[in-house]
Amino acid sequence: MLVQIKDIKIKKRVRKDLGNLEDLKDSMKIYGLMNPITLNSKYELIAGERRLQSAIQLGWTSINANIIDNLTEVEQLEMEIEENNQRKEFTDAELMEGYKRLQRLRNPNIFYRIYLFFKHLFEKIADFFRNR
Repeated sequence: MLVQIKDIKIKKRVRKDLGNLEDLKDSMKIYGLMNPITLNSKYELIAGERRLQSAIQLGWTSINANIIDNLTEVEQLEMEIEENNQRKEFTDAELMEGYKRLQRLRNPNIFYRIYLFFKHLFEKIADFFRNR
């Protein structure tokens, strides 16, 4: 659900230090918001303060949010803690493999480029005969 940022209330939070938001803001500029923030039915923030603050700093006026209704204060605090506690960073090996795959996709070798050329050519020929 798209929510006006001005309507969101931030109450007392567990996390005090939001850290550097520059990388998150850069990601949000390029890819948008990949994971909505979480609010209760009163539009009080449950999870996603870093994303919300990044959106504010980017000048966004609205943000995607999941609205969770009928939660006790205990359940809301549990969700805030859980959302921040269950993240797992990539290992160095996983991150390296991901960047290697990305590099190969961005810069395919000559054989793959030839394959793509002929694949595209055959698709065009097939389209030509289908549309006759």
